[in-house]
Amino acid sequence: MPRPRVLTTVMVCVMSCAMAGLGLHHISRAETGPDGDQLGQLSFGGLVRTYGLHIPAGTDHPAGLVVNLHGGGSTGHGQESLTHYDAVADRHGFIVVYPDGIEHNWADGRGASEPDRRGIDDVGFLVALVDKLARDFDIDRGHVFATGMSNGGFMADRLACDRADVFAAIAPVAGTLGANVNCAPTRPVSVLETHGTADPIVPFTGGTMTGRGGQSTILPALTTAARWREADRCQAPTEELLPATGNDATQVHRLTATACADGTEVTFMQVDNGGHTWPGGLQYLPKAIIGPTTDIFDASEASWQFFAAHVR
Repeated sequence: MPRPRVLTTVMVCVMSCAMAGLGLHHISRAETGPDGDQLGQLSFGGLVRTYGLHIPAGTDHPAGLVVNLHGGGSTGHGQESLTHYDAVADRHGFIVVYPDGIEHNWADGRGASEPDRRGIDDVGFLVALVDKLARDFDIDRGHVFATGMSNGGFMADRLACDRADVFAAIAPVAGTLGANVNCAPTRPVSVLETHGTADPIVPFTGGTMTGRGGQSTILPALTTAARWREADRCQAPTEELLPATGNDATQVHRLTATACADGTEVTFMQVDNGGHTWPGGLQYLPKAIIGPTTDIFDASEASWQFFAAHVR
């Protein structure tokens, strides 16, 4: 039975407030974070945009650049806390950037966010940010990737749709594609999609969802994965059940299509009973509100391993 609209709206408001509490205030160009990471600004489209940047110590030539996008109501700093991506970057020697959306949201093309309604060019901003960082840190252009949670997951999908020339691979979590989003990538791009079947915010089966900015119509998670297999000209996927941990109420099915154009891959991680959460990440709100966070796999480590295997 569909959840009552008022209940879903309350859940979204509670989630947005909690995630915003993890956030980052506007910053000046000269500031650095408490851990020594850089906090930067970039002027784009008549706006001053902000971001956090984590550079592993002793990294002379980064293994790549990951753009990690926050969910609706959160910030770059909130996404950093949720995903513990800095630790993964330190282990593997790549740079990760945490941009901040306008009004804590991204213009992901669904039309349900303030940036979408204002016509903010977030695709353009994120590509400009990649260009800057790739020049500043001598990053190989075939080693640029994007991941994100919820609204940030939708945005990662849109980046691959619109700028497959820039992003070699993406790894959206708890985000699909808006039903109205035209996705026509100019070249194959590897995709690692993750979604919980019990997600109370972004329905696994698609249809109408109520987000922080209002209602939109989205594709089912499995349909989104199938669209990417079609775009990358993949053969049928194989399925496996990941080993359970023994203390987790979830199960994870991995559907992998490796026989795709230009050596790309489309993998879908179906988290049975999983909520609106980042696998292996912070349980940022009670399970009764957002559902459980699986610990069967770590979405941060898994996404980097996927990225590293699909450089151009």
